[in-house]
Order: sequence, then C-alpha cells, then structure tokens
Amino acid sequence: MTEWIISILLLIGGSFVLVGSIGLVKMPDFFMRLHGPTKATTLGMASLLTAAMIFFSTTHTGFSVKEILISLFLLLTAPISAYMMIKAAIHHKLESIERTKGIDNIEDDV
Repeated sequence: MTEWIISILLLIGGSFVLVGSIGLVKMPDFFMRLHGPTKATTLGMASLLTAAMIFFSTTHTGFSVKEILISLFLLLTAPISAYMMIKAAIHHKLESIERTKGIDNIEDDV
C-alpha cells in the first residue's frame, strides 16, 4: 500500500512540476510567467518531497528530517523570491501585455 501512495505522490508532483515548467516557457510576459515556478512547481516539489519522506521513513529506521527542512525552505523562499522579482520588474518598468491583471493597481515611483 505504501508503494501506491508513494507512486501517486510522485506522479502528482511530477505533473505539477511539468505544468509549472511549461507555464514558465509558454506564458506571454514576465508577470504571468512567474506564476509557473512559484505556484505549480512549489506544490509539485512539496508532493515529491512528501513521497521521499514516506519512502525513507518506511525503508530506513527513524524519521527523515531532511525532507521537512527542504520543504520548509522551499515554501518560505519561493513566495519571497517571487515578490522580490515582481518588485524589481515594477521598478524597472517592465512592459506587460494588456491581459495582465492588476497592472492598474501599481503605484508610480516618484
């Protein structure tokens, strides 16, 4: 039964990473392109790390702390780095397409 859970988590994680990677390449502008790695890929990596945690907990003695630390680091740094990249893009007045939502809410730098 454990193999099935690990396999399902690996498939889900791989699917999310694939969708996030395709979104990174196919989206039309920087603001939309940033959603791929920050949303789908972060969820995919969390699923892959959960599968690794279950695998190593069942095959080795003891609890696997490495995957928990990697997951926490990933879930903390991905939104912060995305926020910093968006702020840098706004500061440099990076152009976006008309379909990008929320551009009217950006304040002008004085």
